[in-house]
Amino acid sequence: MTRTDIRPVTISPEQTASTNQALRQVRSYLETHKDRREITVTVADGEPEPLTLPREAVELLAGLLAHLGAGRGVSVVPADAELTTQQAADMLNVSRPFLVGLLNAGEIEYRNVGTHRRIKASSLIEYKLQDDQRRRAAADEVTQLGQEMGLM
Repeated sequence: MTRTDIRPVTISPEQTASTNQALRQVRSYLETHKDRREITVTVADGEPEPLTLPREAVELLAGLLAHLGAGRGVSVVPADAELTTQQAADMLNVSRPFLVGLLNAGEIEYRNVGTHRRIKASSLIEYKLQDDQRRRAAADEVTQLGQEMGLM
């Protein structure tokens, strides 16, 4: 099994301007060429060389550029990657014991490999999306109650 490296990639503040310029160009191209399933870019390092990419890869690149340009670190993790409990806890920004509690409560799907737990990245992302929805619903409810009581 290959180890999944989820350490985020970051850029220096000096690279932010060129990253954001590249993002504008990629988004503009995607917007004006919505029908293209494959996109050819030219690598201009030395002798120009065409490179054909699936549209989905270019859309992912735009997402990466947006996060990097905003100063956030970015990791690419395959959906079927299996994470250790520490890696999963790091992705959720919680402690490992808290994550283990979620696993034991059946909140996140996992499997045992010997005595170690392994969590599929897709299961972790699914949990995070559901948790975000629960949090938004709770915040909306608190806001509504505050408005009804005249506190807001």
